[in-house]
Amino acid sequence: MSDPLVEAPAGAVRGAREGALRVFKGIPYALPPVGERRWRPPAAMPPWEGVRDALAFGPACIQPRSRPGSIYAPALPSVSEDCLTLNIWSPENARGAPVLVWIHGGALNTGGSAEPMFDGARMARRGLVVVSINYRLGVLGYLAHPALSAESPSGVSGNYGLLDQIAALRWVRDNIAAFGGDADNVTVAGESAGGLSVMYLMAAPAARGLFAKAIAQSAYMISTPALREEQHGEVPAECLGERLAARLGAGDLDALRAMDAATLSQAAADAGYMPSGTIDGQVLPRQLVDTFDRGEQAPVPLLAGLTSGEIRSLRFLAPEPPTDSAAYEDAIAHRYGDLTDRFLSLYPAEGGEESVLAATRDALYGWTAERLVIKQEARGVPAYLYLFDHGYPTASAFGLHAFHAAEVPYVFGTAGRTTKLWPTIPATDAEAAMSEAMGEYWASFARAGQPCARRQPAWPRYSEHEGGVWMHFAEVPRVAYALLPAQYRLHEEVVSRRRRQGDTPWNWNTGIVAPILPAPESETP
Repeated sequence: MSDPLVEAPAGAVRGAREGALRVFKGIPYALPPVGERRWRPPAAMPPWEGVRDALAFGPACIQPRSRPGSIYAPALPSVSEDCLTLNIWSPENARGAPVLVWIHGGALNTGGSAEPMFDGARMARRGLVVVSINYRLGVLGYLAHPALSAESPSGVSGNYGLLDQIAALRWVRDNIAAFGGDADNVTVAGESAGGLSVMYLMAAPAARGLFAKAIAQSAYMISTPALREEQHGEVPAECLGERLAARLGAGDLDALRAMDAATLSQAAADAGYMPSGTIDGQVLPRQLVDTFDRGEQAPVPLLAGLTSGEIRSLRFLAPEPPTDSAAYEDAIAHRYGDLTDRFLSLYPAEGGEESVLAATRDALYGWTAERLVIKQEARGVPAYLYLFDHGYPTASAFGLHAFHAAEVPYVFGTAGRTTKLWPTIPATDAEAAMSEAMGEYWASFARAGQPCARRQPAWPRYSEHEGGVWMHFAEVPRVAYALLPAQYRLHEEVVSRRRRQGDTPWNWNTGIVAPILPAPESETP
């Protein structure tokens, strides 16, 4: 059988066959962001002439080294500043099939669509057209700077990686029908920084109408730097860019653009640069919490959740636990004031490290996931919430029960294709059954906006029970009610007070490293 050939509006592409699938890799969706196009919005790729081979993954964005010993260190075939490509897995005879667009994680700093764990074949065999994308990362994807804003017709800078994602979605809208997909039935999905990106897309006016559903796995709705103003204790993004340029010895924009991309990427990371979206009033109009509170986010069905062991593999996000229980309780009392008893009842001193890990998990990922579904339900659209609490012996042996991203290979059916240091998932019937269930739930949500799986519990929407409905993926999937209500209410109150005071960020500064909590509104002078 001959290789599949597709005549798309972007141009003709030749892919490969994998059984009953057609697979196309490394298709460019925008012009290379190199040279003078570094730190500019993505420019549309003109239709190409002739047939383009789409047989190999495109390079991931140039990125800094992963943390030593990280289980997430990706095995990427190549990296380049010329990285704006996507990949497509499509059933052989697909016509008007639902589309799932996957956005990889990596703190907006690392990762790529070629990671074997994100292989879309198993999901495509469920009847979906699966798309995975690369986008600009780190300083190349998110730098804001006054000189960049000055040269921009819109007067803003930053958010280039997010603009890449929007450009990829526009390419999908314009071309996916040629690959058997339905441009009106696109689901955006991502985990960690991919989940953060999903929230950005839900908040970005330019992305409106480019997707019909959203999946946010382990997203984190932290405070975000504004372009020129100090908001919530965050240094303005342009100031951060100026400081970084000075640190790198780049006197002007030409000097920054002349720097070797790999050297620049690593040097920025070594200097402490942390990529983030920028609240610029245009691409991202306001803080995510404000967008969702005002009901200005995309009114699309949502599936969101977290893992019970989020911080076990991300311990650098959590403070060292005090060795003395009294010191722990004193620190919490000093920081949380009238909320001390509520905090200690959930995260007691005798819990030691477990309390520290749980508090950080709940403040970042638990609060975000539950807040997302609450706000979507308030918009009048269905929202579904999950907790992945499934463990297996190898992970438990390393103290990594249900760690951050542990659900991803179950969803994609790629248990044998994880990273080098990932705890090996055993090839047992129980693990295969969990993967089958999660893959079906995700695929059915992408298909019709409601997660269903054969021989598994019906997954009710969050609002169908007071206190919220969850799908609890433990030994097997089961429905749970009001799983973490006290935790959500506590962290929502903490963030609300910080927002009201206006000079304190909300992120991983929780527990014994939290700033002193403002008084409740009734006590505010």
